Amino acid sequence: MARFAFIVPPLHGHVNPTLSLGAELLTRGHEVGWITLDPSLVTRLPAGGQLLPATYDETGEAYLDQITKKNVSGIESIKFLYEEVLIPLNRFMYEGINTILDQFKPDVVINDHQLFAGAIAAYKRKIPYATSVTAPAAIKMVEDLPGVHDWEVKQIVGLQQELGVHGNDAIVLSEKLTLVYTSKDFFGYMDTPDHYKFIGPVFNNRHTPPPFNWEQLSQMGSDPRILVSIGTTFDHAYKKEFFGKVIDAFAHQAVTVIVVSDEKLFDSWPANFIVQSRVPQLDLLPHLDGVVCHGGHNTVCETLSHGIPLVVIPIAYDQSHVAGQVTQAESGVRLNFKRFKAPHLREAVWEILNNPVYKQAAQRIQDSFERSGGAAAAADLLEDLAPVTPPYGMTMSQAFYRNKVY
Repeated sequence: MARFAFIVPPLHGHVNPTLSLGAELLTRGHEVGWITLDPSLVTRLPAGGQLLPATYDETGEAYLDQITKKNVSGIESIKFLYEEVLIPLNRFMYEGINTILDQFKPDVVINDHQLFAGAIAAYKRKIPYATSVTAPAAIKMVEDLPGVHDWEVKQIVGLQQELGVHGNDAIVLSEKLTLVYTSKDFFGYMDTPDHYKFIGPVFNNRHTPPPFNWEQLSQMGSDPRILVSIGTTFDHAYKKEFFGKVIDAFAHQAVTVIVVSDEKLFDSWPANFIVQSRVPQLDLLPHLDGVVCHGGHNTVCETLSHGIPLVVIPIAYDQSHVAGQVTQAESGVRLNFKRFKAPHLREAVWEILNNPVYKQAAQRIQDSFERSGGAAAAADLLEDLAPVTPPYGMTMSQAFYRNKVY
């Protein structure tokens, strides 16, 4: 048995894949903990998982809320993300991470690629660590935007030096194992080191889903069904403008529109709309024909894992890169968030619904995801990082060969 510690930021999209990996490790008899600022994560951990809460005070709360309180887009969003969120958050969490690592004594650390404080702490303690990459754009940035990538590295190295790691190389991505939650086919061509493992999206460990009005959905009839969501990152004003265009595009049309939004955003919604602030997205996807979203990596991968085409309307952060992957794979249509109007959205949705090319391409990506191995493949790789500890009733020699240590 080995002991694994995930170090995660307080963002669901970054945490969810680790819950599935942790659940797989737990079923194999390992001990697994999650180092986090978010105390509510305890309600979502798989059975047997341990919450390892880092220091939390009003300063930490400011970092948790920061990303939802400023409307940014394009390159400006990356600068904001590092300068106002990631660097302060990592600096704030560093001592708490150190304390927990000394207490929990993990055999392997798995740091999120945005929590480089975890990599720094593991590196200084000589604990083997892997990196969990929930936004593959962080890797592709080297080729797509080399100047931006160099600037990001400079910010990380500056923090490393501040925290006592000398040199000019960023250590945020493990040189032993970097887990990338997509398939090589969807990621696209790029030479990557052998320790970059493309395991496909991982999202099969979810707890009780939010309620949904399934009866209302069944009463909508046989019209095509689409889901429309732009995530939780952006504020009320952005959403009101966006969903106003959605209403103009599809009110009283021959399509059922499931909207993820505050029902109070408008006084009334069209009769062919179902509006909820939260939906059981994974349960809904098998019943859908298309998805309109902001290009969040998790939503896109969940959609394509069901072979469903998309309309992507990126706003900020890595979303433009993800939208580019969708169009490169021919599995959807991209619109410009600042310039699209209701007729553009209506035309794009009917294009993905009526042109079989998009559905066929989405199914090809679905197949590539299924071939990538998922949580089981990732757990095999993580076990290979851990010191060999023979399970009860097994000799060291048997454990040696079981763990493929040559």
